Amino acid sequence: MKRALTIAALLALLIAGGALYARFAPGRGEYPSPNGGPAIGKPAPEFTAVDTYGKTHSLSQYRGKWVVLEWVNYDCPYVGKHYNSHTMQALQKKYTDKGVVWLSIVSSAPGNQGNYPNDEMNALTKEKGASPSALLVDASGAVGHLYDARTTPHMFVINPQGTLLYMGGIDDKPGTRVVDLKTARPHVDMALQEAMSGKPVSVPTSQPYGCSVKY
Repeated sequence: MKRALTIAALLALLIAGGALYARFAPGRGEYPSPNGGPAIGKPAPEFTAVDTYGKTHSLSQYRGKWVVLEWVNYDCPYVGKHYNSHTMQALQKKYTDKGVVWLSIVSSAPGNQGNYPNDEMNALTKEKGASPSALLVDASGAVGHLYDARTTPHMFVINPQGTLLYMGGIDDKPGTRVVDLKTARPHVDMALQEAMSGKPVSVPTSQPYGCSVKY
C-alpha cells in the first residue's frame, strides 16, 4: 500500500510539472512575474524618467504611438552580441523610421556594471551607432522594478493605446554567439510586424535572457 501511494504521488508531481511546462513554455504562455509586474493585454505601467541629455520622458506622453522598451547594459556580453552584430541598431532604425518610439533604459545602479556618467553614455551610444529615441537613466531602478526587468536585454512592446503586447527576449537563442542570430526567431521584430499590421502577436511572451540587471 505504501509503495502504491508513493507511485501515485510521483505521478501527481509529474502531471503537475507537465501542466506548469505547458503554461510557461516559450511561446505558449506567460512567464509570471514574481514581483507582480506587467501583464500582456493590460495597460503598460506608467513611468517618468530623465534621459542622458536631461530631458524628461513619460510613457503617457507617447500615447498614440508604438513604443519599445529595451533594457541595456553596454558592458554585458549578451547586449554586445546584439550591438556588435548591429542587430539592435538595425531594429532601432527600422522601427523609429516607422514612427515607433524606442526607449533604451539603463537601470544599473551607481558603481555597478553598465552605469556611466551621461556624457560617457552618450559617447558609447554614438560609438556603437545606436539610434534609440532616447536613452533613459534609471539608476534608482524604479522603472526596472516597475516592469520587473530581469536581464539585459529585456524587451517590451506597447501599442498606441498603451497596452502591453509583448515582453521577453529579443529572440529565442539564449547565448552570446553571433552565429546563433542566423537561426533565431526575432521575437521583437515579429511582434512589431504582426501588431502593426493588425494581427495578434503570435508569441506575446518569452523567457528573457542576458546579464542580470545590475540594480
